[in-house]
Amino acid sequence: VQRVESGGGLGQPGGSLRLSCAASGGTLEDHAITWCRQAPGKEREGVSCISSSSGRTLYADSVKGRFTISTDYARRTAFLQMNNLRPEDTAVYYCATEPGSWVSLNVGDFGSWGQGTQVTVSS
Repeated sequence: VQRVESGGGLGQPGGSLRLSCAASGGTLEDHAITWCRQAPGKEREGVSCISSSSGRTLYADSVKGRFTISTDYARRTAFLQMNNLRPEDTAVYYCATEPGSWVSLNVGDFGSWGQGTQVTVSS
């Protein structure tokens, strides 16, 4: 399954961006789908995860209440709606999927990532 992220760009503090993760060559059914990010000089960190079978979600404390993860199975696409952006949200955002009905913010639980999409939050 290939994953292609899109939707990044320049956002203003307090503004919104919506990231998409298109999965080709496979399905999102019965998968854990995650978004993580990596800022310059920092380790990759899990941002959010959703179980496509149960709908259960996880969010990092830093984005809780501001970001929302969702999926559209018919379009085989996952989304990350990012509201009330902050400069510290600036990073390259990646998505990944793994078969299973679990959720995790541990990036080591996911083995295959997309190429990422840059998000820059600045006024």
